[in-house]
Amino acid sequence: MIKRALISVSNKEGIVELAKKLVDLNIEILSTGGTAKLLREAKVEVKDVSDITGFPECLDGRVKTLHPSVHGGILAIRSNNEHMQTLENLNIRPIDLVIINLYPFKETILKEGVQLEEAIENIDIGGPTMLRAAAKNYSDVTVVIDPMDYDGIIEEIKNKGNTSTETRYNLALKVFEHTAHYDSLIANYLRKKSDIFPENLTLTYEKVQDLRYGENPHQMAAFYKEVGNNKATLVDGIQIQGKELSFNNINDANGALELLKEFEEPTVVAVKHTNPCGVASGKDINEAWDKAYRADPLSIFGGIIAANRPITKKIANSMKEIFLEVVIAPDFTEEALQVFEEKKNLRLIKIENICSLSEKQWQIKKVQGGILVQEENNTLMKELKVVTNTAPNEEENQDLVFAFKIVKHVKSNAIVLVKNKQTLAIGPGQTSRIWALQNAIRNSTHSLKGSVLASDAFFPFRDCVDDAAKAGVSAIIQPGGSIKDDTSIEACNEHGISMVFTGMRHFKH
Repeated sequence: MIKRALISVSNKEGIVELAKKLVDLNIEILSTGGTAKLLREAKVEVKDVSDITGFPECLDGRVKTLHPSVHGGILAIRSNNEHMQTLENLNIRPIDLVIINLYPFKETILKEGVQLEEAIENIDIGGPTMLRAAAKNYSDVTVVIDPMDYDGIIEEIKNKGNTSTETRYNLALKVFEHTAHYDSLIANYLRKKSDIFPENLTLTYEKVQDLRYGENPHQMAAFYKEVGNNKATLVDGIQIQGKELSFNNINDANGALELLKEFEEPTVVAVKHTNPCGVASGKDINEAWDKAYRADPLSIFGGIIAANRPITKKIANSMKEIFLEVVIAPDFTEEALQVFEEKKNLRLIKIENICSLSEKQWQIKKVQGGILVQEENNTLMKELKVVTNTAPNEEENQDLVFAFKIVKHVKSNAIVLVKNKQTLAIGPGQTSRIWALQNAIRNSTHSLKGSVLASDAFFPFRDCVDDAAKAGVSAIIQPGGSIKDDTSIEACNEHGISMVFTGMRHFKH
């Protein structure tokens, strides 16, 4: 039977109503600090924890509940005669219900300009200790951390005088998940001051939504977000139309956003299965869309579109003739939204400041039995070094940099061919670099004469240069670093192709 409750909450939502219901059920209430003050003001009979510990709250409230009279009352196993005899000998009464939520550490660190001292002061000590004690002893103690659970426990106590073992178990699990999340937030916040990969890595995420399924219909899936690291990301976006995003939508949309952030001028990115299939920049967003669509009108079918300028009515009218999954932009004109009303299932995502760079992050990849962690790939090149007899002209230089930005985001082995800041051919994900090039050339619907070529890694042989020359490529950008660089340079000189090295590889596996 529940006879005694300890209440100490930072989030006061619903706590007065709950306390009144507990008093009506003849349950004695212990409390601390601001919670006790609030309950008394609401005419709820409450006893201070300091009355049972014999010690006043001290150190500006840092020490209130860290006492055997509290933790003994929570941790004693009721069926253990020795435990209960010890409580009697020490004049400690059991505490059967613990209702606690913690200092608002997350809310504190998310405030603009928060200082370390304020964040530290909002690290709860006594709260997690009591929560963990009560959760550990869930066979006898009901522990509640979430106001959403208040009504449920009141109903159970009304009907049975106690909560069920199943309820207590589920509430205990919720507590341990919450305290683990809370401690991880603290560790992650403090870790931002260090560039060292920790010996013990703790990560925490909050669920955004359950998804219909994963990559395939037989796989369960959910979408989680980082805490406080969401500026200009999909999590920061507002869906203003369309069906719920799927696992593959989210994955592809993220790839489109990562690539889009490489560009400042008006640019449109089309992505299919995380690989770009059409990318273009223009004097305005209308021209950029037209070029991106014409880059590969076949592969764009069922794709994801990301633009770094508002979507206009002209673009919307063009898009409505195509099957697209998602369109992402910093905004949509009212006229564009009216056009899109004809495509009710098309997902429209608005992300303000879409090209803003997010906080420094790690990239994490799951492998069997562990994870791989690395820094983000947020650098494009070390240099732009001409290594051939012929140097690229100004227009070619612009296209070379444009192409290298794109090839950085294409699955390796990767080849991208560009002209006038428009992709003409993309060869992703081949086990041989020459195959990536040959596939790109074979599947392109454009004349490649005068185009430039980007490779995500060095050429191990001259074969790529020879095939590029046959296709009409005039300039090549690649990292360099092969022991056979000289043979590729020699081939370029033979064909009159200029080549530049960047000194930086961009594998994307």
